[in-house]
Amino acid sequence: MTETKAAQPAGEAKPRRRQARGERRIQQLLDAAASVFSRTGYTSASTNAIAREAGVSPGTLYQFFPNKEAIAVELGERLTHRMREAHGALFTPEYASLPLGEMLDAVVDPMIEFNCQNPVFLTLIHSGDIPGVMTEEHHALHAALQARLEELIEFIQPELSAERRARTATMVFSLFKAGLELVLAHEGEERDAYVEELKASLHGYLAPIIGAETPPRTP
Repeated sequence: MTETKAAQPAGEAKPRRRQARGERRIQQLLDAAASVFSRTGYTSASTNAIAREAGVSPGTLYQFFPNKEAIAVELGERLTHRMREAHGALFTPEYASLPLGEMLDAVVDPMIEFNCQNPVFLTLIHSGDIPGVMTEEHHALHAALQARLEELIEFIQPELSAERRARTATMVFSLFKAGLELVLAHEGEERDAYVEELKASLHGYLAPIIGAETPPRTP
């Protein structure tokens, strides 16, 4: 007796294809929104401008997002998730075991690269009228990264008080954010020069606190 294969339920493959097409369209719209937000700012951007940038009709955009705020929230969530994954992997004991200059290269360069590739992230955060959920997520991300940095400082200099570690981490992030704005405002060799200035500023601030050489290993 010939064995027959069970037939695939009718229509099962189509929803998966539709879902994949839908995700591609969503990403297309988010990429377009990132370009528009970066170019004009969040406040001045419109769904019509985002649809034009994506090469679709406003009706197509509204199939996926009801308004500009929903687009910004989805874009912000995806960027925050990627930033959490990328930056969270940098503050580790492996990096803390490096001399300060090498540690700054290993930590700062990927953070600069992420922000240069995604300038819309700072554009959204600096906008005064972004949806509140984005502000909350950014504060949560900042708090998590600062906590990791404080742990890194404690690993290098365990004798520092918790208060001093917190102040040091706060200053490091403040210096980085100020330098990052200058980096993003320039291109080419000038951008590279400001990256080096940023690292020099961080090195000058951190060296007297945590030392510039390879930290001694605990037996």
